[in-house]
Amino acid sequence: MDVRTTTVRILGIDPGLNCTGFGVIEACGGQLRHVAAGVIRVPPGELAQRLAHILAELAAVIRATQPTEAVVEKVFVNVNAKSTLLLGQARGAVLCAAVTAGLNVHEYTALQVKQAVVGYGKADKIQVQKMVQRLLGLGRAPARDAADALACSICHAHSGGALRAVRLSKSTSRSARGRRARAAWSEFALRSVPKAGS
Repeated sequence: MDVRTTTVRILGIDPGLNCTGFGVIEACGGQLRHVAAGVIRVPPGELAQRLAHILAELAAVIRATQPTEAVVEKVFVNVNAKSTLLLGQARGAVLCAAVTAGLNVHEYTALQVKQAVVGYGKADKIQVQKMVQRLLGLGRAPARDAADALACSICHAHSGGALRAVRLSKSTSRSARGRRARAAWSEFALRSVPKAGS
């Protein structure tokens, strides 16, 4: 198989509890083609229901667009612990949807994404939108959340896996690293449970 003529369909995801952006592109021989992009708007309500909405809507996007790879931006831990925790939960729903669909999931930092797309790791959102529009030949700049998701896809297409993409799959849970992690958590849990009469 000639990798230069192999077409890969990549789903980029920008997780958020209020809005989750998605963007699908095809990459072949250095050429990029826009397939679909949009924003999943999450209605207010109980957290569990909102996460279920993200998972269901993203699963529908995956069925409709049939990507082979998924890309998610790594979590940036800011000073607001609550916001970071909520983002992490939304991100968990996104990862579940992708892995359940059998996709290879890759992760990049915001700096890596901006560097790959704009050429500057501290680019602002407007610069990202404009460059995504230019690279994909779009008539207008996509919405911010969709642009961020498309930027993740473009980053992965340009990286060729050279930027330390982290591959997650169903086999991860069966790996030696996964077994060690589970054993460590089990040991921690046993130590943390108070003994009777203590």
